[in-house]
Amino acid sequence: QCQLSGLWRNEQDSLMEISAVRDNGDFQGKYLTGVTLAGGCARASPLTGTQQEPSEEGWPTFAFTVRWDKFSNATTAFAGQCFVDVGGKETLTTMWLLREAVGSLEEDWRATR
Repeated sequence: QCQLSGLWRNEQDSLMEISAVRDNGDFQGKYLTGVTLAGGCARASPLTGTQQEPSEEGWPTFAFTVRWDKFSNATTAFAGQCFVDVGGKETLTTMWLLREAVGSLEEDWRATR
């Protein structure tokens, strides 16, 4: 069965730490990104999420948001699934959507990545 709690590293060298997943699927943690929009110094940012009940294979789907703390005016939502390969290695696969604040409705077209 795949366990979300723990320390995770992605291919961009970002780090994510998820605290224990509660019985209702909710979890919290911290995300330290290796990539920033402004090129500034990143800080650990809070994340909040939830996990669906694992299927019979134990491969749960999950979603979480990160509020980039003190270095960016953006928020990112992630959705994904946790898998375990035949060797027992756990892997998270995710898609993300980042929303950056813009100054006007006319600039809205460029605010989402």
